[in-house]
Amino acid sequence: MKLFQVDAFAENLFEGNPAGVCLLEKQIGQDLMQKIAMEMNLSETAFLFKKEKGYDLRWFTPESEVDLCGHATLASAHILWEEGFLEEGKEAIFYTKSGVLKAFKEKEYIILDFPLEPAEPAEIPGELKKALNVPVIFAGKNRMDYLIEVEDEEYIKNLKPDFELLKKVNARGIILTSASSNPEFDFISRFFAPAVGINEDPVTGSAHCCLGPYWSNKLKKDSLIAYQASKRGGILKLRILKERIHIGGKAVTFFKTEIKV
Repeated sequence: MKLFQVDAFAENLFEGNPAGVCLLEKQIGQDLMQKIAMEMNLSETAFLFKKEKGYDLRWFTPESEVDLCGHATLASAHILWEEGFLEEGKEAIFYTKSGVLKAFKEKEYIILDFPLEPAEPAEIPGELKKALNVPVIFAGKNRMDYLIEVEDEEYIKNLKPDFELLKKVNARGIILTSASSNPEFDFISRFFAPAVGINEDPVTGSAHCCLGPYWSNKLKKDSLIAYQASKRGGILKLRILKERIHIGGKAVTFFKTEIKV
């Protein structure tokens, strides 16, 4: 198996969100995928297996499989083009638990074609309210995550949540967001997912399937620039369509190797 580590949504190495990308020469079992993801110990490791018209794609955290992951999909597309598995002008097609996903090149950006995952208004569970302890403007939930908007980005930047309490929340993760005071960005966010083994994810493409439509409705804009305010940080270009979202970012390969199991 060919194995890569890629910094996704990154202009340079050691920025954005690192993802593992494992190119399989033959199908392997879910248990072995989980063990490799645990060994990589990154927020997600992607597993790709060639099909006639694209690739089967699955994503694993160190603890479990997930239904949707943006940065590891971007990392996967980056490797397919960079290593010559896919011609430069061809789009990448992935068959996943969230349906058919695509990626294409737009100058120096890789653009992911993902489904919208809007949040519906929802009550905040007591453990979530206590774990965050921030003033809330809006609370909502989609099939995966809670979305919480707060009134000031300083709450987001300075937040140190109670991760043990967050583990008890019945959701993949918690998206915290606010408008940005920096005119370069429309909004900022952070993403916490201790329930699936990731206390804080550096840059979360799939969370923007929820953030994109939320801020598009609020700001009356179809094109947005987002900043995920983790320690590593990352910039995402968003274009909101009728039922889909285009999420743009760059990627840099950190290493490549081969493994034999």
